[in-house]
Amino acid sequence: MKKTLFFLAFLLMPVLASAQTQGWKFAFFSYEEVLKSMSDYALAAKNMEQLRAKYDSEIKRSEEDFHLKYEEFLEDRPTLAPSILKKRQAELQDMMERNTAFRKESEKLLGQAEKQMFAPVHQRLKNTVREMGRESGYAFILNTDNNALPYADISMGEDITETLKTVLK
Repeated sequence: MKKTLFFLAFLLMPVLASAQTQGWKFAFFSYEEVLKSMSDYALAAKNMEQLRAKYDSEIKRSEEDFHLKYEEFLEDRPTLAPSILKKRQAELQDMMERNTAFRKESEKLLGQAEKQMFAPVHQRLKNTVREMGRESGYAFILNTDNNALPYADISMGEDITETLKTVLK
């Protein structure tokens, strides 16, 4: 019985050794570099910039209206009756609060719009990476951004940044 076990162990040694030395095949790429090279990204960024410009224009217009009213208030202040003075101060305070609320709301809306505009771009990149991983037989694909992968041996892994940029153009 012992001879049989030793014989089986002896026969399995080369198989186990080759499984250990073969290792996993992996790839790595720069997510940001690939993302920013995509035409979809450029279009989404352009649309986002246009939307941001519209909000900025409206915020600027509101601020200019406030400044005009405030300057008018300062000019008329010495001649105003106390009740009118309080009314105008309340109007200015209300106007300033509405401008602040609009600014906060616009930041929130711009954040939501950015997520919506870029979601299909991120999804396309994610799907392509997944597909490339399956087709090439990679065990995993790593993102090298933010110094997440300070070193990778190219003989054991493959940099697929340029390949992804070509596929996703």
